[in-house]
Amino acid sequence: MNRKFAAAGGLAIVATLSLAACSGGTSETADPGASAAPVTLTLSGWSLETTPEFQTLADGFEKETGNKVELVEYDPAEYNTLLTADLGAGAAPDIITQKEVKYVSTLVAGGQLLDVSDIEIPDSVSGAKSYEVDGTQYGTPYRQDSWVLFYNKDLFDAAGVDYPDGSWTWDDYDEAAKALTTADHYGTYEHRWQSTTQGFASAQEDGDIFSGDFEYFADSYERRLAREAEGDQIDFATSSANSPTYQGEFGKQHAAMLPMGSWYVATLISQQKSGEADTFNWGFAPIPQVDDSTTSEPVTFGDPTGFGINAAIDPAKTAAAKAFLEYAMSDDAASTLAGIGITPANTSDVVSDAFFSVEGVPTDDLSKFAWSTHDTKPENPTSDETAAVQTILGTMHTEILMKSKSVEQAIADAEAAFKAL
Repeated sequence: MNRKFAAAGGLAIVATLSLAACSGGTSETADPGASAAPVTLTLSGWSLETTPEFQTLADGFEKETGNKVELVEYDPAEYNTLLTADLGAGAAPDIITQKEVKYVSTLVAGGQLLDVSDIEIPDSVSGAKSYEVDGTQYGTPYRQDSWVLFYNKDLFDAAGVDYPDGSWTWDDYDEAAKALTTADHYGTYEHRWQSTTQGFASAQEDGDIFSGDFEYFADSYERRLAREAEGDQIDFATSSANSPTYQGEFGKQHAAMLPMGSWYVATLISQQKSGEADTFNWGFAPIPQVDDSTTSEPVTFGDPTGFGINAAIDPAKTAAAKAFLEYAMSDDAASTLAGIGITPANTSDVVSDAFFSVEGVPTDDLSKFAWSTHDTKPENPTSDETAAVQTILGTMHTEILMKSKSVEQAIADAEAAFKAL
């Protein structure tokens, strides 16, 4: 899932980026007067040396309100397990970073998250619904990565292929992948994660992973298998055996296109500066759509990352903790995150200006449109059944792309496994 991806790779890069100028203001409800006197809050996080967003928000909040935030570091690979254990033992931090939204329902069922429905969420903030359970808000997003299409302008120019223009459907993508493929590189690279194929189908076909009807995945898999058969992208079996990274495939120009989350912007800029990636002209565009009916607001997917409040927090700290959640969604905080290459949940014009002022970020109109305008559906709907269903779909993904089963048989078997849950 995409937050796992970022913890494993993309977030390790952003610390090298310079800060852009920030502007805007926080909401009045995040006023320092929310607490009678400054307090010290604790906040869970991971990989603190290479994930600067936590300290960035802590520093900004202290400057804004006088309240301090101390970070509590967890192993990123075991984050949810360790955090859940600390919550059960009464030893968890005051503010809980929600790394994966599929665990929100579990924490709510355990009575471990505070109701924060009284927090005002700006209209420019996306992803808030992922923290709502039965009409009650149990967290707020501070970042929202969305999947877009990265493309190598130099390879497009060499092949005489027009750049994406915001109107592409998957048919256009397939045609471009074929036209861009040469003996030296593939037309596109699609990584091994199940979300790379399934996420778009669920978002754009209005699919429901809890329906038990998985037929809507068929077209996406048939297209991917066809591209592999034509040699327009690396086949899944070879990719699984050799384990190429998506950063290396696109960054070293082994592929002309790359569907990937917006966190890769920061990674690619940093790797081009360090020499880990080749120097070439690039941009990013809206992900291709099923048809032209959604091109004005492209449909894509991506899970938010957010903050919740420990239900066992000292009541004297509650107001300050809520003020931190509000601050993290503000223009000031989001602009600061944008300045280090993070994609905030708040994508107001002020925040967009901050993001595109970072050196190396493409500033063409289409890249700006792709970053700020989209209907981002959650990859992992908030439910206590999400983890089990995604495991079934992960098996289906591997069976189809390893060609151990036909698309039809793998889907049928996944539907049967769902019914057996």
